[in-house]
Amino acid sequence: MLFILVTLFFVITSCEDKDSGGEDNLAIESNNSQNEKDFTATLEKHLKAVSNKDLISLKSTMSPNNKMQLILPGSEIINSVDGFMKYHEEWFQDTAWTFETKIINTEVGERNGIAVTEIIYREPERDGKPYFNRMIVSYGLEKFNDKWYIILDHASSIEKSTDNQ
Repeated sequence: MLFILVTLFFVITSCEDKDSGGEDNLAIESNNSQNEKDFTATLEKHLKAVSNKDLISLKSTMSPNNKMQLILPGSEIINSVDGFMKYHEEWFQDTAWTFETKIINTEVGERNGIAVTEIIYREPERDGKPYFNRMIVSYGLEKFNDKWYIILDHASSIEKSTDNQ
């Protein structure tokens, strides 16, 4: 009889642990899922702001700590939100270009995450011809006060319409 009681105790205890662990795992998965959704929402807002040349929305995706690095081909690194915004303010003066974006991959942690995107930049005319630049752009995001912010933008050209000239 004692053997049956001890066995029953271990079975019940094991079931309680599994149930408790299962609930904990569901809470963690739900939290991770929300974290990934928030991360992606910030990235999409940022990409849309660039596409729409919207400086106000763009600024809202930037770190309140002025933490930012913009790395572009053939340029020195821009090391602040202020510098990033100044660059975009000048760039947005030209309204003829378009910017098509696609998120390829994301890796989201608790406080930091990265995203790889494909971006196709187009101008209707450059030197008398249509121009495009297909790029891979990596973004680093950091979570601060429960909100995600862009802190790194690193662009690499893959193919340009001017490559074969």
